Amino acid sequence: MTRGNARELAVHLIYGRSFTQESAGQVISVRLDQDYYARLSQEHPVYAERPSKKQKAYLDLVVTGVAEHEQELNDIIQRFSIGWDVSRISRLARAVLQLAIYEIQYVEDVPTGVAISEAVRLVKAYDGDDTGAFVNGILGAFARSLEVPAQADDHVQEPTAEETKC
Repeated sequence: MTRGNARELAVHLIYGRSFTQESAGQVISVRLDQDYYARLSQEHPVYAERPSKKQKAYLDLVVTGVAEHEQELNDIIQRFSIGWDVSRISRLARAVLQLAIYEIQYVEDVPTGVAISEAVRLVKAYDGDDTGAFVNGILGAFARSLEVPAQADDHVQEPTAEETKC
């Protein structure tokens, strides 16, 4: 299983959790149970191969992280989805956005560009090109907000002798 497949599986788990309100641990243990997972492999190709230990660790990290930071992630989505209420965004698009924002904020080995392009790829596959453009816009604006402009000529003026006298 590739990281891309693990990411898609993570979206499935986050999306599923939005209906059941199960804990992240419950979702992971139930959906990754060997028998349950084998049944899913007949429904979707992402379940054809079981996650390795490394991918399982990634799934634990991101699914638990999204659950723990859900309100923060939704607040970010709301802030950058101008004119849209988070509740109007499809559950799938919201799951993709939550995962991508979580990866950008908290997963050090996922570059911002990869998180964005993978999110767009996934949402296009499930929700269409228009939703892909919407997700790309939100994530692009969010990523730009994180960039700190370089201030090469930013000089800190040292205090004068008069200012340092006590």
